[in-house]
Amino acid sequence: MPIIRGREAVVDLYDRARERRWVVPTFCTENQTTTEAILAACQAKAEELKVPVPITIAITGQYLHRSQSTRYVRSRNAATGRQMFFADCEILSRPGGDYSDVEVLTHFDHGQIQYDADVLDGHLDGFSSVMFDQSEVPWEQNIASTAEFVRKYRDQVFVEGASDEVADAEAVGHNSLTTPERAAEFVEKTGVDMVVANLGTEHRASVQDLRYHPEAARAISALIGPKLVLHGASSVPPDQLDNLFDDGVCKVNIWTTLERDTAPVLFRDNLEHAAQIIGEDLAHDLVAEGLLGSKAPTSGRPDMEYFATTHRQEIIFKAQKAILKGYLDRWYEL
Repeated sequence: MPIIRGREAVVDLYDRARERRWVVPTFCTENQTTTEAILAACQAKAEELKVPVPITIAITGQYLHRSQSTRYVRSRNAATGRQMFFADCEILSRPGGDYSDVEVLTHFDHGQIQYDADVLDGHLDGFSSVMFDQSEVPWEQNIASTAEFVRKYRDQVFVEGASDEVADAEAVGHNSLTTPERAAEFVEKTGVDMVVANLGTEHRASVQDLRYHPEAARAISALIGPKLVLHGASSVPPDQLDNLFDDGVCKVNIWTTLERDTAPVLFRDNLEHAAQIIGEDLAHDLVAEGLLGSKAPTSGRPDMEYFATTHRQEIIFKAQKAILKGYLDRWYEL
């Protein structure tokens, strides 16, 4: 179905999701394979439930921790990357298309005016929602800048703000959890539709070793209502996220796990089909060098089905779909 755009339409989608007690996940992407895996997993869930399901697909701009717009195309042109992202979403979810039972929202994640002015200064037509992220600047400046952005663009786009910075895995130290009073002040003074708070997670986690704090989320939502966005969900075990709706979280962002936890699957497949990918001679050389173990399969001829790019993409696609299904099963049921 057509991508859902315009603030009123997005508000309506979240209202309908809330009636079903659904938490709408946001899955980030930086390539067509991941974009299609997200849509395919959601299409399968829609067919299982026999109702359309909503999904937010996100991309960052010049975000210093991970510029996904520039990675979406090999030219590294962020504007081209955004257009390719829009095109993939539009074509794959078109009415009568491959994944037409998915209600798609396109999201600009971690938009920072100091780096993404070309997008945030009025070029938002392709996006359903925007995270206006000024969490790294002083508190009063964050509030003033976010409030100004909301004033200018709220009629056009659904706006998510960040009351506190969610740390990156490579950061030294972590900020304190967001207090209810701080979150309430931020929402009241900025007018954002949703707020990202620090609830104990982190971005780009290399392992799942942190703890999400549901008590902090409940205390905040008791003051501001169900307007919380959880970022950094890949940094905690998925079973910590079963009761997000009751905590007042209505949107949750996920990306790292889609890349971190599928790379080993591809690596194993490469090892299991070494000869078909690189040929017997090179496979034997790698064994001799100690880079492949003695049990590695080194017999067989190179096979197009294994060394073609489509094979590697298919491995990642299937592995990502399995991860995505696990999250969708937690948050979407009738």
